[in-house]
Amino acid sequence: MAARHTPSVTPDAPHIPVLLAEVLEGLAIRPGEVHVDATFGAGGYSRAMLAAGASVHGFDRDPDAATTGAALAAQSEGRFTFHAGRFSQLAQMLRAAGVSQVDGIVFDIGVSSMQLDQAERGFSFQSDGPLDMRMGQEGLSAADFVNTADEGDIADILYLYGEERQSRRIARAIVAARPLQRTLELATVVRKALGHRPGAPKDPATRTFQAIRIHVNGELDELREGLVAAEAMLAPGGRLAVVSFHSLEDRIVKRFLKARSGGEGAGSRHLPDNPGQRRTPSFEKPARPTRAGEAECARNPRARSATLRVAVRSDAPAWGAHDDAERQAA
Repeated sequence: MAARHTPSVTPDAPHIPVLLAEVLEGLAIRPGEVHVDATFGAGGYSRAMLAAGASVHGFDRDPDAATTGAALAAQSEGRFTFHAGRFSQLAQMLRAAGVSQVDGIVFDIGVSSMQLDQAERGFSFQSDGPLDMRMGQEGLSAADFVNTADEGDIADILYLYGEERQSRRIARAIVAARPLQRTLELATVVRKALGHRPGAPKDPATRTFQAIRIHVNGELDELREGLVAAEAMLAPGGRLAVVSFHSLEDRIVKRFLKARSGGEGAGSRHLPDNPGQRRTPSFEKPARPTRAGEAECARNPRARSATLRVAVRSDAPAWGAHDDAERQAA
């Protein structure tokens, strides 16, 4: 099997993925298996999976990732395939490519370091750029949203997706300052509305930028649909690894795995229990969540907020789309 581990598929990635060693341990890759990198980005996880002997399918909706994906495919001797699309579509796209089951899937949820580092993408307020934030570089932009949405809708988005308690004050300030076209313009408006103290541990614009990014990209619904797609494609014994970076994402993953491993009833908690409607768990009980150690956090501050959850697919049928009770719980 030594010939499978060619140096050409293991160059250093531009960014080392968060919790890489722990993800690889959770995936427990065996040479010849088929694995999925559902959030390809700069290709860090994919390279590591190839080096472990897997054949890999990488997914990304960001057109900028396609160039890196094409280069890796050319180097991988047929063991890497790049799919330009959302990870919620991975089941349909894999089946269209002739893949019926896979042995492992990893998700690295949220904005990538590659996207954050490019000021022209508009994800970060650390440097000035157009107010964009679109992962797929199409559809509604952040500028479109802040410049056209009703004040109440902006406030709701900031509260729901940014957990921002001062959402109404910020929304009022945004509407008063319109039109806004640049990241630093928006950050300045938020800081002024909340009272920015230089040297504070967290910039007050952080939650607003997070909320708008999640809304523009439909990230939470995408995550829910991606988990369902992963459940459908994982073979019995297949491993699922999900790295998330804030409580909203992690809550969805936690509740999904808890429900589908038998940790809570399949039906609504508001109705009497009906054993005849219980479903056989589609996942084994998940491992305890893992967080980055001090050394990794020192190397990569982004790792401080990362949580990894790993679960193994059972041989039961997939449950499919979320029911109402599970969606409310998430």
